[in-house]
Amino acid sequence: MHYLLMYELVPDYLERRATYRDAHLELAWAAAERGELLLAGALNEPTDCAMLLFNGDSPAAAEAFAKADPYVLAGLVTRWRVREWTTVVGESAAKPIRQARPQ
Repeated sequence: MHYLLMYELVPDYLERRATYRDAHLELAWAAAERGELLLAGALNEPTDCAMLLFNGDSPAAAEAFAKADPYVLAGLVTRWRVREWTTVVGESAAKPIRQARPQ
């Protein structure tokens, strides 16, 4: 199953993140190497949100990530939440659905 960890960021996130970025990326790459984190990044123009896509049997890995994330602990994230995302199309879809093609 897939889970989206969604961050709402402070207005001056880009100016403040440098102090915490190495530790945040280290945490993220470790989660990726364990196969928990598939993709992550901030949304641009404006950079007011970030999305992290997790893979697992429950939202536990995403929740644990947020609770340990230096960005969250330093107050760069004003709010976070985890939502199950039912993915149905693509190579990594959790619940692939293919329609029969007309002949």
